Amino acid sequence: MARGRFPFPTGALRAIPAEANSPGKRAANPAGLVSTKEPEKRPSPRVTVLAGGVGAAKFIRGLLHRVATQRVTVIVNTGDDEYFYGLHVSPDLDTISYTLAGIVNRANGWGRAGESFRALEALGQFYGKPWFNLGDRDLATHLYRTERLRSGASLSQVTAEITRRLGVKAKVLPMSNDRVHTHVKLKGKPARPFQEYFVKGRARGAIESIELRGIETARPANGVIAAITGAKAIILAPSNPFVSLGPIVQLRQVREALKSVRPRVAAISPIVGGKSVKGPADAMMRGLGHEVSPLGVARLYQDFIGTFVLDRLDRHYLESIRQLGIRAVAADTIMDTPAKAARLAGAVLGSLGV
Repeated sequence: MARGRFPFPTGALRAIPAEANSPGKRAANPAGLVSTKEPEKRPSPRVTVLAGGVGAAKFIRGLLHRVATQRVTVIVNTGDDEYFYGLHVSPDLDTISYTLAGIVNRANGWGRAGESFRALEALGQFYGKPWFNLGDRDLATHLYRTERLRSGASLSQVTAEITRRLGVKAKVLPMSNDRVHTHVKLKGKPARPFQEYFVKGRARGAIESIELRGIETARPANGVIAAITGAKAIILAPSNPFVSLGPIVQLRQVREALKSVRPRVAAISPIVGGKSVKGPADAMMRGLGHEVSPLGVARLYQDFIGTFVLDRLDRHYLESIRQLGIRAVAADTIMDTPAKAARLAGAVLGSLGV
């Protein structure tokens, strides 16, 4: 694999038959719709979520209304980790951890609730105007992480320590202890780190390629493979398939593990009505030559997922996705309230028979 080129396939892959695509199965529910009737909370199954970004955090918050917290494992993207002011910042790990701890700033979807930014203002006197917000309470997390990493602890160890001190009952795992650094290349410009593209550059510009630097040699963190193979349900949250979930599933051992349990793997589309619910996923798909639709997303995942959940608005893609050898179902995927997030989680679990 050439270094730097995003490796998701653009052509059709081998279609793997899925039991749910048999004529007999479809006759019972020809529209492929999932009931939104609230199921009872099921505390017994182990559920693993692959996650990155605010959309994933919303979904996980809903999932905890369906599954006991102690039975949930979240494997989190670290491709957009960055250093600011000499501190190791893990945006996705922190968003997920703060959400699970109940201290996230829900208005923003990131950072801690009740934050102040006095330290950041003072740092601006020495470094210039800041473009990446780090709150005063948030800085405590980054200071602790950086000091522990410099003392020789792994990112997995430090994440476990942070989540334990925050009172998180679910297990939160970084995808890898090795450095994977996502870069985005815009047309006519050199590639730059994801945070510079997304935050500083406000995700502007025509995307030419995405680079996952270090992905070829990175290995999954301890516990990641077991969390996948040992789960009753493995769910790809409705996150950006390139920069949020891409770094996770492009770890070779992770992708192989997902293939080995393919009937238990479901993905939720982050594309609704031809555009991303949040973030630049649609622009990235368009720039990289993929169809901006649930079908385009399903093609990216087709070799390792058994079920794909799309929004009811896009139900006309159900048959096309089934032709990829994937069970396709429709549900309300817009999580604009906690109740809707919980119903979506219930629908996804139901689609997997959990």
